[in-house]
Amino acid sequence: MNDQQIMARYEFALGLIREAGDLAHSYFKQRDSLTIKSKGVQDMASEADLNTELLIREHLQTHFPEDAFLGEETGASTFEPDQGIWVVDPIDGTQPFISGMSGWCVSIAFMQANALEFGMVYAPVRDELFAGGRQMPATLNGQPVAKHPGKTVREGIVGVGYSPRVTPDQFLSVFARLLKAGAMFYRDGSGALALCYLAGGRLVGYIEPHINSWDCLGAVAVIQAAGLQMNDFLANDGLRKGNRIIAGNPEVYAELVEIYGAG
Repeated sequence: MNDQQIMARYEFALGLIREAGDLAHSYFKQRDSLTIKSKGVQDMASEADLNTELLIREHLQTHFPEDAFLGEETGASTFEPDQGIWVVDPIDGTQPFISGMSGWCVSIAFMQANALEFGMVYAPVRDELFAGGRQMPATLNGQPVAKHPGKTVREGIVGVGYSPRVTPDQFLSVFARLLKAGAMFYRDGSGALALCYLAGGRLVGYIEPHINSWDCLGAVAVIQAAGLQMNDFLANDGLRKGNRIIAGNPEVYAELVEIYGAG
């Protein structure tokens, strides 16, 4: 796939994510009538999640039928190692969504031959669209972003993610070291959105013991485009199995790695 074909997908996705966000936002305004189902501990979904993903999947299949698809709600299509694949979370932050909070978003990423080409995250209630990629600058609503000026975790806020896929003890050991290092923490219910806040200079770092690929790859692409540093999320089949995330300003990343330790 050449650069022109990658850019065509990027431009198409910028319009698609806003369309998907508008659909999800319409459900958000009528959330009291949604049927909420539990997929596990603190893991909820509704027809808003499914129908938003179906809209994205159907549009991509129509315009780029040669590409594969991996979505939180509808799963993965057949996928060859050198094939392009879209990775989608229709609503990241479903708990905030159904609770009437604004901290949720739509996330879309595109990979080609196991390399992350671009990604974008759209928070409709906040009207913020983060985007970036290997050939694209990191932007917020089309304007360039700048990293946080902090040089240690004490000079900014660190985003912290948690899910029941790790034990409380595993999480708390890392969290305790972070607090003992003098950091302040932030959590808003969406890993993708918090990671974009790192890319956009609002946070100085981010750590999470395990996060799924659809929950973060859209934001990871923005982080990489912003020139920030993070671990190799796709290592050890992170696309299918998920992985830890440690990310921050280049000056803070080594400190975050030390804080994370073996946890």
